[in-house]
Amino acid sequence: MALHILKMAVGVENVEHLCRVQERRLTTMRDAGDPEVLRHWTRNTPKRADEVIDGGSLYWIIKGYVRARQRILSIERSKDSEATKKCAFVLDRLVVRTVLRIARPIQGWRYLEPAGAPLDQDQKIIEMVDMPEEMARELRDLGLI
Repeated sequence: MALHILKMAVGVENVEHLCRVQERRLTTMRDAGDPEVLRHWTRNTPKRADEVIDGGSLYWIIKGYVRARQRILSIERSKDSEATKKCAFVLDRLVVRTVLRIARPIQGWRYLEPAGAPLDQDQKIIEMVDMPEEMARELRDLGLI
């Protein structure tokens, strides 16, 4: 069973901002002639890496809420010029919005068991037959539907 990673998106305002930041990184790589691989670097390598790359995702905490996720394609280990160990989560380019879930601030990353992972927004089934459009819009803005 896949194991997920929970991580703060520091300095990111919303999901659209996250996408813009990542697109800028890819553009910089393309302009430099480097392979366009979306990596998120961190210091600590997960000990349970095999479980993470077996279908796990990186769930982004943005402004106090888990708001989105990206599938982790692989995990790369490396050392920088000062021989400091580091690790990269290689991410799928597709950013999937999730149902909002309050998340407290964390340092680094944490494991997230599948049972605790928020659903993707399109997986949440809501019956809105008699709901006024304005009410539905407000509930969506609050992340409730």
